[in-house]
Amino acid sequence: MELTKQNLKTRWENLKTTQPGIRIRNAASALGVSEAELLATGCGENAIRLRPEFTAILGEISSLGKVMALTRNDEVVHERKGIYLNPSLNNPHVGLFVGEDIDLRIFFKSWASAYAVTEGFPNDPDKKRYSLQFFATDGEAIHKIYLVPQSDVTAFEVLVKKYTADDQSATQAVSALPGEPAERPDSAIDVAGFREAWINLQDTHDFFGLLQKYRISRTQALRLAPEGDFARQVPNDTLRKILNLASERKVPIMVFVGNRGMIQIHTGPVNKLMDHEGWLNVLDPDFNLHVLEKGIAQSWIVRKPTRDGTVTALEIFNGKGQQIIQLFGKRKPGIPEMETWREIVREVARP
Repeated sequence: MELTKQNLKTRWENLKTTQPGIRIRNAASALGVSEAELLATGCGENAIRLRPEFTAILGEISSLGKVMALTRNDEVVHERKGIYLNPSLNNPHVGLFVGEDIDLRIFFKSWASAYAVTEGFPNDPDKKRYSLQFFATDGEAIHKIYLVPQSDVTAFEVLVKKYTADDQSATQAVSALPGEPAERPDSAIDVAGFREAWINLQDTHDFFGLLQKYRISRTQALRLAPEGDFARQVPNDTLRKILNLASERKVPIMVFVGNRGMIQIHTGPVNKLMDHEGWLNVLDPDFNLHVLEKGIAQSWIVRKPTRDGTVTALEIFNGKGQQIIQLFGKRKPGIPEMETWREIVREVARP
């Protein structure tokens, strides 16, 4: 095992020599390991393993002040700056932070390991970047918290010292997460019952329960939606069009990005849009979004009835049928959807 670890560390160092600036996620993929396994080789140097006391650690994040929260999947990266406020962490399965800036839905089932990381900057070796990083059972990154210039570095050091694990070995055990159940044939679905339940929805949050009840995948559900304008597949440049119109018209939106262990939400405007090497980016002071457009396989406009009226979303999926990003108009329970958002959706969804 020690030889394997040393080999991995050496291979990573060689890779960084040939590809300066390569991100650890990309390096892990190139080396055929998970990000957590690669990060663990830095224990004793730039990484410190923390005890897996996730709710306790998260409960103290507000002491750091303003930070940057990062949640991603393979196709989309969501970065939001703010303070972790209003935690709800008593449920062992689901946690929440509900603030205007940091808005999270946390699913602890897949969480497995945590690290504090100190990184140097290639162009400024005296400057350090500090972060807390959380990983799933399979070693994939779930969530990262980066300090920004306004953060309290002393509070970070106190937190890391408090939760440092006794085990600082340079290897990280990983195991595969269970795969998604195979999609059942349409003929096995109670389509009539599913459609009736969709039509009678009272809250958008109940849609997930609907999928479970009828044992139907999300993309299958959209294909089998009720008659009418409940779900319509649209071109895969619809995300780009909606972001541009929301920016031009100053319409605040909600941007949901997640993975198995986390959903991160931005609520507010999007302003500066920029393309870079196949990525569509929002580059605002406190919100950054990065979307690998070639990773978009399906895009749907989806409408769900609620007690507050119809709620309209853009749902986007990758080639595996996984939802990678979801957009809504800015809204809160009890408040109808904005007409300015509906007009944007109607405009981009016209046949």
